Amino acid sequence: MYKILTKDGRAKRARFETVHGVIETPVFMNVGTAAAIKGAVATSDLEQIGTQVELSNTYHLHVRPGDETVKKLGGLHKFMSWDKPILTDSGGFQVFSLAGLRKIKEEGVYFNSHVDGRKIFMGPEESMRIQSNLASTIAMAFDECAPAKAEREYIQNSVERTTRWLARCKTEMRRLNGLPDTINRCQLLFGINQGGTLEDVRVRHADIISEMDLDGYAVGGLAVGETHEEMYRILDVTVPHLPEDKPTYLMGVGTPANILEAVDRGVDFFDCVYPTRNGRHGHVYTDHGKMNLFNAKYELDDRPIEEGCGCPVCRRYSRAYIRHLLKAKEMLGMRFCVLHNLYFYNTMMKEIREAIEKHRFAEYKKEKLGRMSRPEMEKGE
Repeated sequence: MYKILTKDGRAKRARFETVHGVIETPVFMNVGTAAAIKGAVATSDLEQIGTQVELSNTYHLHVRPGDETVKKLGGLHKFMSWDKPILTDSGGFQVFSLAGLRKIKEEGVYFNSHVDGRKIFMGPEESMRIQSNLASTIAMAFDECAPAKAEREYIQNSVERTTRWLARCKTEMRRLNGLPDTINRCQLLFGINQGGTLEDVRVRHADIISEMDLDGYAVGGLAVGETHEEMYRILDVTVPHLPEDKPTYLMGVGTPANILEAVDRGVDFFDCVYPTRNGRHGHVYTDHGKMNLFNAKYELDDRPIEEGCGCPVCRRYSRAYIRHLLKAKEMLGMRFCVLHNLYFYNTMMKEIREAIEKHRFAEYKKEKLGRMSRPEMEKGE
């Protein structure tokens, strides 16, 4: 199912076979929280820009249109017309971000919907049932994403509860995958390592969940307020305690630099809203730094966002035109920027895979970071 093809230092080049197709890793999953990429990007666009995995969110799809509705329509793949792998986040992060609207108990979490205020309960079994109804390729275990700076006692108790919830998730998924009316009876389960920035708690939790023989393992609870240096420190101590022969997923991360640093530490699955969120605000990634297309210096710039880029936008449209669309608040401008950014991320992951295969990842990382660390391109560049 998961096979490491080669390694370059701790960086892994692997292949993950799923019921919905093969995933070449390292991979960046394009985030479509509510079964759609924000920025008017369709699944047909994702196919065109080389997306391997789409990520949707359990909580948001449970609230609307409802996971039962999606099941009646044949599951998430059929619903959104996407035949490649889909990973569904458990909803844990969203639930726990509703700090003033939820109560945590051993059985699960009681909270109010952010849409209409109705009371909802979600626990490990409920999360698994919702994700089974959605019929995603990979389901994430239900966990608590504790604040990075929470007290040690709180984090320890939270991690212990997350471990108990993980066992319940595994039991429930086994049951669901055996039911005759389950759409995807080959649904995979990834567990999530937690522990804030406490190294000993992280390592102990990694050791415990590694014994549970899951399909993959994620490092969660990072990029939630700690520094980049703290994130890398936690990865340095945690990843070696997760099974090397299983996918390793760093949740919600991140910038191109974050991804390069994490790949160097053995991570091979990523997701983040940065390329779409930044794109919707006119910020685009290039191999020579990030650009803000709202800037006046692009008013008469008839070059593409990045010369030599093969994305559908750069092959046809100019910086000046896209700037005009953004200034005029035309949705097309936002769409163009999001498309370009996702293509940039997907292409970077392809470059990373090739660099690992050629055993020159360290050199590639240094070159990429050197180019991208420049301030926004000077006028005339």
